[in-house]
Amino acid sequence: MPRAVVLLSGGLDSSTTLAVAKSQGFDLFALSVDYGQRHRIELERAVAVAQAVGVADHRTVRLDLRAIGGSALTAEIGVPKDRTDEAIGHGVPVTYVPARNTILLGVALGYAETVQAFDLFIGANVLDYSGYPDCRPEFLQAFENLANLATKAGTEGTGKFRVHAPLLKLTKAEIIREAVKWKLDVGLTLSCYDPDATGRACGRCDSCSLRKKGFAEAGVSDPKPYQ
Repeated sequence: MPRAVVLLSGGLDSSTTLAVAKSQGFDLFALSVDYGQRHRIELERAVAVAQAVGVADHRTVRLDLRAIGGSALTAEIGVPKDRTDEAIGHGVPVTYVPARNTILLGVALGYAETVQAFDLFIGANVLDYSGYPDCRPEFLQAFENLANLATKAGTEGTGKFRVHAPLLKLTKAEIIREAVKWKLDVGLTLSCYDPDATGRACGRCDSCSLRKKGFAEAGVSDPKPYQ
């Protein structure tokens, strides 16, 4: 089986991406990153999802992006709540973590070289998170080009790295249907940017709003408890 490194945050999108990669016949090497995010309880969800889906290996790498801050997820900045769909769809939100996907894919690329995997999976999406510059297809293509220029494996021609974003152009409802299709236990996932100490989602941040809307449009019941 070909090997794939899948970035797994424990959220709905990355967990669905893991299930999609499995459906495509890859041997799964899941990678989570503890970067100092305020919702780091999602990492516990990542462990549960990795075990449920079935992976060859799951590693968590620690980085301290709080050292540079600049985001509501890594600094003492309030997480926006109760925003309208129109507000969510415009501009770069304060929950954007500077260069996060570049950093996470860079770590995933290093991991991929060590396990001899040439396929990287990320749960990027341009429809629900159009304000995030590092979720655009142009960025993902540029990183794929970089991966093949900046690695020993790429320059020696032993393999060609590919970046996969299977959810890139799906609506949240379509993502949920994919999760159901591949029998992912969506109740294991956590999408909230500001959960309480017990892991209950706030129900009011942008991510919660998009998740609730997606489940409603998909006609699927969300088993996740909200505050």
